[in-house]
Amino acid sequence: MSGMRETTYRECLREAIREALQRDPRVFLMGEDVGHYGGCYAVSKGLLAEFGEERIRDTPLSEAGFTGAGIGAAIAGMRPIVEIMTVNFSFLALDQIVNNAATLLHMSGGAFNVPLVIRMATGAGRQLAAQHSHSMEGWYAHIPGLKVLTPATLEDARGMLWTALEDPDPVLIFEHVLLYNRSGTLSPEAGPVEIVKAAVRREGSDVTLLAYGGSLFKALDAAEELAMAAISAEVVDLRVLRPLDTATIAASVAKTRRAVVVDEGWRSGGISAEISTRLMEEVFWELDAPIERVCGVEVPVPYPAHLEQASLPQVPEIVAAAKRTLGR
Repeated sequence: MSGMRETTYRECLREAIREALQRDPRVFLMGEDVGHYGGCYAVSKGLLAEFGEERIRDTPLSEAGFTGAGIGAAIAGMRPIVEIMTVNFSFLALDQIVNNAATLLHMSGGAFNVPLVIRMATGAGRQLAAQHSHSMEGWYAHIPGLKVLTPATLEDARGMLWTALEDPDPVLIFEHVLLYNRSGTLSPEAGPVEIVKAAVRREGSDVTLLAYGGSLFKALDAAEELAMAAISAEVVDLRVLRPLDTATIAASVAKTRRAVVVDEGWRSGGISAEISTRLMEEVFWELDAPIERVCGVEVPVPYPAHLEQASLPQVPEIVAAAKRTLGR
């Protein structure tokens, strides 16, 4: 297609931030190492030289402090983008995110919106050990007052920030660490995308694979492998964990009559359990097999590469789960 250009997930995120800064003088980026260092994952590289220290703000190592400052700036009329280096570190700001950002609209009787965007890296696969590698987006999906986004494609990496910054309420964007280097083509017209819908990434008729973030491409690879065994797998990218698009998920499973939920997070109390329960509530009588789940092993993510890989959902496990739903 003419006009398509080669780019990476990281570059899409950078362009989205750059465009937001150019478009709206209220927007600024703040976080640890976002300025002089260019971001822990090089997403903000070059932005300090372009926009200056007022709008690309390096912060102290105090997640609670700078997240609270972001909430205050949002209430005062700014449009802050707060970068938390990794989801594990966001726990240091849980009070600000859960007790303040998510609740102030309700506790003020509708007087104070908090138009705050928080970006953070999530997931494992880069040997960063147990304090930098967990997938905790499902925890945040439990909290009313927040939107939880998990962009996997270049289009979503490019377009979700735009829509998130226009939202009057707090939005959390989780970027899987293995996606930053992922490359592909993007239309120069790529613009804002909705942040309330799941997306069918591959049509199929025999089983639905439900995935998001870094697991989406494992699900698509599994669908390719299943096709070689004459099994037609539909792949649904959840994209948004809160609000969860139950209608799209249920419609796909009602069609295929079988479902596999893939989640890098832990099984116990995880988003996979919520999805499975919603499917039981919505399409129980359409199911031809029990719902399968492929989740992270319930251990702190190991550091050694072979153990880390063993702790994460992988393509062969997704393929095996799909075949089980078909009695193979």
